[in-house]
Amino acid sequence: MDYVLGTFDNTSMRKNAKLPKILGKKIQKQREGMGLTQEELGDKAGISRAYMGYIEQGRYAPSLEVLEKIAKALKTSLNKFF
Repeated sequence: MDYVLGTFDNTSMRKNAKLPKILGKKIQKQREGMGLTQEELGDKAGISRAYMGYIEQGRYAPSLEVLEKIAKALKTSLNKFF
């Protein structure tokens, strides 16, 4: 299936579907390394514990704004997540 800007590549979509899970695991590892609960990190980042849990599970891909808040709460840079 061709599109105006290029060819549709189902393989790329599958790889991209893994990115939220990879990101979530990195955030979880960083959080646990600091001894924080999901609730504590969520409070520091200004998001709910439930949303924090969904991010760590890879169920939701957070916006750049939310990622910046999480990175700040974890006292790290966005580069650590990528």
